[in-house]
Amino acid sequence: MSTLDRINEIEQEMARTQKNKATNAHLGRLKAKLAKLKTELVSGSKSGGGGGGGEGFDVKATGNARVGLIGFPSVGKSTLLNKLTGTFSETAPYEFTTLTCVPGVYTYKGAKVQVLDLPGIIEGAKDGKGRGKQVISVAMTCSLILICLDVTKPLTQKRKIEHELEGFGMRLNKKEPNIIITKSDKGGINITVAPG
Repeated sequence: MSTLDRINEIEQEMARTQKNKATNAHLGRLKAKLAKLKTELVSGSKSGGGGGGGEGFDVKATGNARVGLIGFPSVGKSTLLNKLTGTFSETAPYEFTTLTCVPGVYTYKGAKVQVLDLPGIIEGAKDGKGRGKQVISVAMTCSLILICLDVTKPLTQKRKIEHELEGFGMRLNKKEPNIIITKSDKGGINITVAPG
C-alpha cells in the first residue's frame, strides 16, 4: 500500500469516526499518523532503504510539448491546471495541497500540450528541502516552465524561484551555449564555446 493510499485511508477513517470523549485518543493517534505520513511524502524520506524518485513524480510524457507549473505553495497552480485542462487537481485554502505531480492535457489548434501541476517549492528546494530536488527534476524535463506567482505578495517571489531553479543548473531565458567539439591531432577532443 502506497503512502498516498494510507493517507487516504486515515482521512476516511477520521471522517467516519464520531468525535466524543471516548474517541479523542483514537483521533489523536490518527492525526499523528497522518502528520507523519504527509511529512514523509513531502520530505521524500522513508525509514528503510530504497531509492527512486518518489511517489507521484514519474509522469510519462505525452503530447507535442510539456509545460510545468512551478511556484510557491498556494499560488494557484492547481486551479490553473483545472481551468486549462479540465483535469481534477485538489485545491484547498491551505499550503501543500498538491503532494504529487498531477498531469493534464491542453489542446490548442490540434496540438496536445501536457501540463504538469507540480507541488509547491520552498526556499532551499535546490538543496532537497521540501522534496525540492524531485520537483525541480520533473521541471527540467519540460519544454516550458511557467512560474506561477501570488499577486498579493512581492515580486521578490519570482527572483527566489529563479534562484532555486538556477541553483539546480537550469538556464532561464538564456540561449544554449554554442559548443564546438573538434578532434585533436593526437587522438583526443577539444571542446570550445563559440562566441555569440
